[in-house]
Amino acid sequence: MASSNTTRDRILQASLALFNAQGLAAVSTHKIAAELGISPGNLHYHFKAKQLIVEWLFRRFEQRLEVLDGSAGSITAIDDLWLALHLRFEAIDQYRFIYRDMAFLAGEYPALGQRAQALTAQNLLAAQALCEGLVASGVIETSAEQARILALQMVFTTTCWLSFERLVPGRDALAQADPGLAAFYTLTLISPYVSSESRAYLDYLRGKYLG
Repeated sequence: MASSNTTRDRILQASLALFNAQGLAAVSTHKIAAELGISPGNLHYHFKAKQLIVEWLFRRFEQRLEVLDGSAGSITAIDDLWLALHLRFEAIDQYRFIYRDMAFLAGEYPALGQRAQALTAQNLLAAQALCEGLVASGVIETSAEQARILALQMVFTTTCWLSFERLVPGRDALAQADPGLAAFYTLTLISPYVSSESRAYLDYLRGKYLG
């Protein structure tokens, strides 16, 4: 049983690396098997189809974001917000084929497309709780309506980040991006509303990433 679980994990790890590096559409189960040095039959023993591999990886991604969403409402400091954003972008980058290749994923696997919509709805609720908590704790000073808009902007930014990266001249469309820089740019969305007590850390991050 331990050997079987190890093989399954190796298949998932290799699949994730290939999907991230080459794109979901370009990777077949035969290519995954060749990467691992196992027969296609051995791979199919563990995963009958590529879709099952994608579903396993998608579930792991969901679980990562569920943990982050669950703690969003308890963030009451600007440095904690930056850390939470950094962890979110790290998760998105680790499973970057999901958001980057979403059009193909949703078209090829409609059930996963529906789960992606549900995940986005969950992210929006978490972002709204986050912004409401920041207002309540005095980190930002804004109206309830503007807080809702900020929540939408934050989810939009995190969801579309990798699609934007692909369009930046000189960037490798499939290469790893910088989660820390992405977190900083997302944090600047709240810059106009940050209280004077919280602005020092935002200025520190600006100096770190922009020089």
